[in-house]
Amino acid sequence: MIVDVHAHVLLPEVERAVAGQPGHAEHRALDALRNSPESLRVSGGMIVERLPRLTEVDARLADMDRAGVDAQVVSPSPSHYHYWAPPEPAARAHRLANEGVAAHCAQAPERLIGLGLVPLQHPDLAVELLDHALSLGLRGVEISSHAPGRELSDPAYEPLWERAEATGAVLFLHPFGCTLDERLDRWYLSNIVGQPTENAVALSHLIFSGVLDRHPGLRIVAAHGGGYLPTHIGRADHGWRARSDARGCAEPPSAYLRRMWFDSLVHDPAVLRHLVETVGADRVLLGSDHPFDMGTDSPVAALRAAGLEPEELSAVAGGNALSLFRSTVKET
Repeated sequence: MIVDVHAHVLLPEVERAVAGQPGHAEHRALDALRNSPESLRVSGGMIVERLPRLTEVDARLADMDRAGVDAQVVSPSPSHYHYWAPPEPAARAHRLANEGVAAHCAQAPERLIGLGLVPLQHPDLAVELLDHALSLGLRGVEISSHAPGRELSDPAYEPLWERAEATGAVLFLHPFGCTLDERLDRWYLSNIVGQPTENAVALSHLIFSGVLDRHPGLRIVAAHGGGYLPTHIGRADHGWRARSDARGCAEPPSAYLRRMWFDSLVHDPAVLRHLVETVGADRVLLGSDHPFDMGTDSPVAALRAAGLEPEELSAVAGGNALSLFRSTVKET
């Protein structure tokens, strides 16, 4: 069975819920700072052209059939995070996101698995919205690499990690935006360089701060193959050994990579082989980023190009995802 764990749905009702709220104009200005007018134009045209594939279940299933994918884990478009929003509109928008994903997946429950959202900018609401997502039958939530003023190592997130660990909820780490801002505003570097950078930074905060020591049962899936961290984990291990101020975690950082999961969307067979060698074939999941242009329409072909052993191929293509998502969510 082939399972794609990285696919998105666009939910217009979420955008309507935050339109005109205090901070929205500033959010749009920051997006313009991080992306050139040309990038925004190209992205806008791409969304318009792919809108049916982002919103309609029949179009999604047709894409899956063409790609040879049996099941898909669907999460909201990261553009729906809206971590700038005040508490009330943020809670409303994230509830709408959870309900929208659940309704979308309910149209093909034998093939679609859903993930919701939580407002990371309001840690006190995050547990409530995680429980809301799980109550709808979603298997966890998608989170970004940080919220304004808060890294994932922030102690304020301890209740969220505790609840996610207790329920077995999957946390899909998928960045949106990059704090390097205008340094990456040309050539779509905001995504090309920014996303793998944000993945590496976020995972490093979780590792070095001891979050994964305190919560060893967390089920974290990192998009984009974990970004730059798995390919440069040796530097992290060296720093942990060489410097007393890098000893926030109990073991070398590389040990924690085998406690998380990573999708296969790295766009390079050699990098994918290295990822499998570094984290283990049991920790890599098929991912496509359907249906965005920075993803792939042929995730199975991309996986086969890595030249994995048959048992590794079978595990990454679907076996690992079936095990991970079948074992969630625990009784609350």
